[in-house]
Amino acid sequence: MMIFLILAPYGAFAALMLFASAAASLFVSAAICLGVVVLDVVKGRSIKMLGAGSAILFAALGCYVTLVDTSVSSTAVKLTVDTGVLAISLMSLLIRRPFTLQYARQVVDAETAQLPGFQKANYVITWAWTAAFLLMVLANVLLIYLPGLPLWAGIAIAFAARNTAIYFTKWYPGYHRAKFAVPGASANAV
Repeated sequence: MMIFLILAPYGAFAALMLFASAAASLFVSAAICLGVVVLDVVKGRSIKMLGAGSAILFAALGCYVTLVDTSVSSTAVKLTVDTGVLAISLMSLLIRRPFTLQYARQVVDAETAQLPGFQKANYVITWAWTAAFLLMVLANVLLIYLPGLPLWAGIAIAFAARNTAIYFTKWYPGYHRAKFAVPGASANAV
């Protein structure tokens, strides 16, 4: 359920960009991000860096597309969103707070969250997501600089990158726990 909430704004954005305006897609996605942030607050959970950062990203880009430059191509909008999410992920690593850690702490007990391997596992998972975000950026760059490339190629790359990161996120905690014999760690670290 958590992975659905985390990815809902991006799924909505990608789907809406196929048939709605960029501004509508961005503002709906910002609203979904804000809804998830409000849900976290209501449930007494921390505000997540990825969710809050994405809400700001979607809203700011929506304002830009609406108020400053209405002629921005949909590929450029997608590239900007993917670059922004990549920047959020890299920033979380740079400040030594991998964004997956905030989600993982919600599904494990306090003792597990304090284990050094728990932190390391979240760095690895965040790097996997960072690689996926980078592939999504590269897919958009290919669509911009190779205009003959079919749209489905970029969508396929993004889909494969995202689904591989999801699979890795689900698989790696169990692998890490088995390899390092981490007692009591949850298989749902993110």
